[in-house]
Amino acid sequence: MNFVERERTPPQLMGLGIRLNLAVLSLSNIVRELEKSGVERSRKTVHNWVHKYDLLPAVDGDPNHVALDETVIQLDEHRYWLYTTVDPETNIILRMRLYSTTMTALTERFLRELTEKHDLDDTVFLVDGAKHLQTALRRSGLRFRFEKHGNRNSVKHLFQEIKRRTSSFSNCFSHAQPSTAESWLQAFAVCHNVTN
Repeated sequence: MNFVERERTPPQLMGLGIRLNLAVLSLSNIVRELEKSGVERSRKTVHNWVHKYDLLPAVDGDPNHVALDETVIQLDEHRYWLYTTVDPETNIILRMRLYSTTMTALTERFLRELTEKHDLDDTVFLVDGAKHLQTALRRSGLRFRFEKHGNRNSVKHLFQEIKRRTSSFSNCFSHAQPSTAESWLQAFAVCHNVTN
């Protein structure tokens, strides 16, 4: 929690707020819990803590291969694109982000954020036939290989599980903000990584 130096909230209470959010407590309920400790913060502030804190743990070692893919997530009548990278040997999620559109520039941004967190210079990305993924990897100077099955199955199985769970999510949280979906997906990734 490197960003806590600038915060006026004690780190223990920030950590509590983040953990409560991961436990799927609403921002309003988290604010009420913090008030019990004498700390008054807005819902927006708690939301910012969750997004500033890097929820996905670092991966031990450098993966030889990384499966990269995207899928569509439905929230009400709106479509969002979920970009995910998985180490197929460990089934660990390296990075997961939700975007309101899909384009090469966003894929490049996703890859830049990924390579800032992990040393992937010698890694081969496994991708399907999506041209914008291949173009973004090429522009980013990253190696990739077209692979329809094989090691990419790990990311496909992960997407199937997310879609199974998000079908309930979309029905239960109608009119949810994309940031709520992003928080849920990040929490899912943490739980997934811990159990692997």
